[in-house]
Amino acid sequence: MRVLDRNVPTDPGRTEDPLSVVNGGIRSGETAASQIVLVRHGETEWSRVGRHTGLTDIPLDRNGLLQAANARHYLADLGVSFAKVFSSPLERAVETCVAAGYSSEITLLDDLVEWDYGDYEGRTTEEIRAEIPGWSLWADGVAHGESIESVAARADRVVSHLKSIDGNVIIFAHAHILRVLAARWIGLPPEHGRSFVLGPACSSILGYEHGATAILSWNNRE
Repeated sequence: MRVLDRNVPTDPGRTEDPLSVVNGGIRSGETAASQIVLVRHGETEWSRVGRHTGLTDIPLDRNGLLQAANARHYLADLGVSFAKVFSSPLERAVETCVAAGYSSEITLLDDLVEWDYGDYEGRTTEEIRAEIPGWSLWADGVAHGESIESVAARADRVVSHLKSIDGNVIIFAHAHILRVLAARWIGLPPEHGRSFVLGPACSSILGYEHGATAILSWNNRE
């Protein structure tokens, strides 16, 4: 695997030219990335049983590797070329990226790591609710971990960078950060990410509709 750039530079003074290509659902006349494909990593030993997995660096399990390899075919069928390939630096995301066929093009972004669940790392929602009835990550947050405002700030930095890129982008990361990213892409508060359920190795597409940011598809596996 060849990592091109861990720290992605930005150029706030850059002026983009409108895209002139219409292909595979890509719209002409946009001044930013026309399509952003989001891919959640495949299954892990922890995700299989619903344990919150934030910064713990767990690899894909056997089924997760198979899911990631299968995603390769779906992504190829999109018929879209990518100007940038971004991934969380955590192993499960990078493994998914490699299995999906993008190993030579990865740029790792620390802002794409998963939510830091603090004291709830490795615990299931049911276990947490046994102590805190009705607990919700989105409404109640985590103890000694990352606030939803901090996750949203990271997502906003990614969104800002995406809007500076000419061409299509694919991102390999984690369920909760990608759900917050989708909400922020369309201008919703981060807690609206609760509505965007995202399965292992499933992909979604962000883009534009008549110049406005939009979710073009969500939670696809085939």
